[in-house]
Amino acid sequence: MAPLGAGGMGEVYRARDSQLDRVVAIKVLPELLSSDPDRLRRFEQEARAAAALNHPNILAVYQMGAYEGVPYLVSELLEGETLRETLRRGPLPLRRAIDYGVQIARGLGTAHEKGIVHRDLKPENLFITKDGRVKILDFGLAKLAQPKETETDLAPTVGLETQPGVVLGTMGYMSPEQVRGHAADNRSDIFAFGAVLYEMVMGKRTFEKPTSADTMSAILNEEPPSISQLGPNTPVGLQRVVQRCLEKKPEQRFQSAADLAFALEAMADSVSSSPHAAQEPRRLRPRSAGAALLIVAAAAALGYFWLQTSPVPKVSNYVQLTEDGQRKALIGTDGSRLYLVSASLGIAEMSVSGGDPRGLSIAPSPDMIPVDLSPDGSELLVVEGQGAPPRGPLWSLPVLGGSPRRLADTVGETGAWSPDGAMLAYTNLGDLFLAKADGTESRKLLTVKGDIKNVTWSPASDQLRFDTSESLGDLGQQLAWEVSAAGTGLRRLFAGWHNPPDECCGKWTADRKYFVFQSHGQIWALPKKGFLRPEPKPIQLTSSPLSLYSPLPGKDGKKLFLIGQAYRGELMRYDSKSGQFSPYFGGISAEYVDFSKDGQWVAYVSYPEGILWRSKLDGSDRLQLTYPPMYVMLPRWSPDGRTIIFFEFGVSAGKPARMYEVPPEGGSVRQIMPEDPSPQLDPNWSPDGSKIVFGGESNNAGSAIHVLDLASRHVSELPGSHGLFSPRWSPNGRYILACSTDSMRLVLFDFQTQKWNEIAKGPLGWLNWSKDGQYAYFASYRGKGAVLRTRISDRRTEQVADLKSFPLGGRYGGWLTLAPDGSPLLLRDAGTQDIYALDWETP
Repeated sequence: MAPLGAGGMGEVYRARDSQLDRVVAIKVLPELLSSDPDRLRRFEQEARAAAALNHPNILAVYQMGAYEGVPYLVSELLEGETLRETLRRGPLPLRRAIDYGVQIARGLGTAHEKGIVHRDLKPENLFITKDGRVKILDFGLAKLAQPKETETDLAPTVGLETQPGVVLGTMGYMSPEQVRGHAADNRSDIFAFGAVLYEMVMGKRTFEKPTSADTMSAILNEEPPSISQLGPNTPVGLQRVVQRCLEKKPEQRFQSAADLAFALEAMADSVSSSPHAAQEPRRLRPRSAGAALLIVAAAAALGYFWLQTSPVPKVSNYVQLTEDGQRKALIGTDGSRLYLVSASLGIAEMSVSGGDPRGLSIAPSPDMIPVDLSPDGSELLVVEGQGAPPRGPLWSLPVLGGSPRRLADTVGETGAWSPDGAMLAYTNLGDLFLAKADGTESRKLLTVKGDIKNVTWSPASDQLRFDTSESLGDLGQQLAWEVSAAGTGLRRLFAGWHNPPDECCGKWTADRKYFVFQSHGQIWALPKKGFLRPEPKPIQLTSSPLSLYSPLPGKDGKKLFLIGQAYRGELMRYDSKSGQFSPYFGGISAEYVDFSKDGQWVAYVSYPEGILWRSKLDGSDRLQLTYPPMYVMLPRWSPDGRTIIFFEFGVSAGKPARMYEVPPEGGSVRQIMPEDPSPQLDPNWSPDGSKIVFGGESNNAGSAIHVLDLASRHVSELPGSHGLFSPRWSPNGRYILACSTDSMRLVLFDFQTQKWNEIAKGPLGWLNWSKDGQYAYFASYRGKGAVLRTRISDRRTEQVADLKSFPLGGRYGGWLTLAPDGSPLLLRDAGTQDIYALDWETP
């Protein structure tokens, strides 16, 4: 075994594998370093990362072990030199620099697909073999993507993670996010690649400053000199690639190494192979002049291509396909039929040309809700669940009859099969999972803050897009995201486009050129990003008086199906004697109704506008108290009738929910706790009006119940209230009623014992006290829904009203309060929903 020298953290030796009769390299971590836990961890991580990869542009690792306590790894033997040694002789010819760049990008692409981020890409870690092949070395700082149970803030879960604020990498090649000590992802490698490519072309470091502090400042704030100074024949496309790699913001760089490799390959043939270090001007020979003209023409073509706007698709000829006005949701199409779920029919189908939907009696359980159609149109993906939203086991349901098939042990809220039919993506609250199409080999891909909804695959089955609605505090702010099928490269779509953001329910068109989605009640199209084009902007397709949503492109590429909705509600009162619902307060379209203690006044929020009004019970003396864009939730009269408190979502500015107060005779709306930045939801008065109890966000395990003392302005937290929200103070002041953040438990806090006790099980919501304080009323989401009440004295629960034939309406698709006589009040959905077909035309 002959020594070859030092390599990264160890010593490298040349050896022969006697069993396979091949020459190999053995990297040994010296005993002095192997006693260092961090060095040993990095050494082992290098081996694991490299061994997980099999690519001609990544060093192949064959084996790892230890001999007499000294760790070693066996790899292929490379003959040549590092890129750093090559660059000491000066810049590279353009053709060779681009060729090396393509190879590096391909190797990085493979690592990124496996969830591995290098984090220390630099010329020292790039080896050029004698036959011109580039090998990526030293994955000692690599980040390996592995599922873990802790929730992160909209980032993939990873193992072997760096502590926040720790800077890893090599100065001069670190991305701005690494300099700041933030998490690195595949786009950090792309920044480092840009620095390496720049150095290969220019012959000097991209951010070369006298001190480390100056270098860090340059990475964060400065742009390197343009490579166009090399000469007039420098391809403009190469300058674009370098610039885009070195963008300060990760979302503005290339989002994948595969796209980067493609961009470099496309310009390789147009580049002269002559060296381009600083030279005296000289007369071009005819062949050189021809090549120069070709380069100029190519550059002009690239520039023209870059400046072209995306072609604009058009929709026309609205045709209403249904006329029942029933609530419904589109699931998919096989080209001749539309599959949907209807409030009256359940799972249904209809012709793409129109007609009445027909119910399909194929589900063995009434709790099975379809969420996707298989690519061949033969099976429905269904969730067998209850609650809001329904959550439960996933099943495959044959459309034309046959036995339903449970998809292994998967449990979720929604999901989608990949276009190639090989994979299944599904969600459970804030977790996104990936499995084989039959549900086997499931693994967590990432965890986000809030709920994941509306998952869709890219046409190539290599990317996933989904929506998040983070909690009550972010109502009206649906965010769209994209992540690779490997769980890497998570990025926000449409960032900074609309405020508040409200993007949802996107699907790819049949020709794979457009991503159609809904935003603020209309349909938009996002063109697929083209080669070397700037990031495309969404194109508005519709401008309808109806609210349009759930766009579904036709299989033939000629139609776009969607649902048009007119929002309206009808306030209804349930009469327990007759067992019937009847209009209340004239059947006004309003929700979140509250009555003054003397029973003379009512406050309510108009639906769907979200405006707070007050009037007398006979409807007279009506006065508007708030104005858009404020959207009011759950107003509450003070016991003395002098103040109305409420909370609002602040969707116009993207703020968390805040508590406000307003005089019932009108006047200024005042924020109650402007100094407290935390969410303030569901404010309720104490019986004597001296305190306000409020909660945090639903679906947030960190939510807690707080009490504001109005005299001292002191805020205290109820002991043991973490994981609870939606508090309600009992009329006698002894109890606080609340709900668990998973909506599965109704609990009661007793001020005398200072303890919480469970009194009912969910899923449930919209808590209310009876006027005498003997009962807790709530809406149950089990089965088709019901109004229930639990007696406080003995915890006995009974049904008050059946909601199976009552279409709940309102901003949140349901709400409950009690009239002064104790009767349940609910908002019935009186709007219309119908399916429309539009002609789809592309340029």
